[in-house]
Amino acid sequence: MNASALAEALASPHSPRLLHVLPAEHFAAAHIAGAVNACIYETAFLEKVRALAPDPALPIVVYGEGAPSLDSEEAATTLRAAGYTDVSDFRGGLREWRAAALPVLGHGALPVPPVPDGRYLADPATSVIRWTGRNLFNHHHGRIPLAEGAVEWRRGSLIAATFAIDLREIVCEDLADAGYNAMLIRHLHSPDFFDIERHPTARFEMTRAEAIPTATEGTPNFAIAGPFTLRGVTREITFPATIAAADADHLTAQAVLEIDRTQWGSHYGSGRFFAFLGPHVVNDHILLHLKIHATRA
Repeated sequence: MNASALAEALASPHSPRLLHVLPAEHFAAAHIAGAVNACIYETAFLEKVRALAPDPALPIVVYGEGAPSLDSEEAATTLRAAGYTDVSDFRGGLREWRAAALPVLGHGALPVPPVPDGRYLADPATSVIRWTGRNLFNHHHGRIPLAEGAVEWRRGSLIAATFAIDLREIVCEDLADAGYNAMLIRHLHSPDFFDIERHPTARFEMTRAEAIPTATEGTPNFAIAGPFTLRGVTREITFPATIAAADADHLTAQAVLEIDRTQWGSHYGSGRFFAFLGPHVVNDHILLHLKIHATRA
């Protein structure tokens, strides 16, 4: 269905039910006259459509922003699978409708993403750092508290970032047996792994951040680099990160760091340094999953 066919259908005595399938704020900004709103991104999409169009045999036309966005295509597929028998996809959406000089209703102002600017301090209470360590046949996982962190922006450009984690409070979450759990934590504290008595924190300081021009929402949008200090050893690391602003005063950064512990002096159980380890092998790489919430200072 194209714009002229939709305009003709809407002007007919038996016009179809027209569904705008983008979020409510998009509908308020611009929609085709006669449309009702049911957002395909919401889990309650079908329930909303059933309330708006209870008869599955009556004609429905769905539209969204327009190609290449898959919003209307996904909505049409979902409705057909749910038993709606007369569903048309106006694939060109609002882009094609506007290009045909056809009228739209709404206040016209789509939400503008906030532009970070200034210094933001991490909140250790709501931030989460999770770890995963593995061997040949198993893995362990848990969490480590964030000790502190800060990021600094200048009109949307990331210019500085630091974070530190408190290894003294490392927790294992997969071992239910209290004895085995405590034994693992003691081992992680020891010089075999993190040597926590001498080096209680690990720290990262950004020296370079490059925006990823091909990033889309939900994929890493920055490549971050800088020195990471663990066990008193400092080495350069690079990792992708997703940084998003909830509003002008709140940021969230997420990243996964894959660290080769042997590069920081932890050789225990490493096949790179020991022979005939058998079941005592421990993978060289550990994972740190970061989710850091920060508030403007």
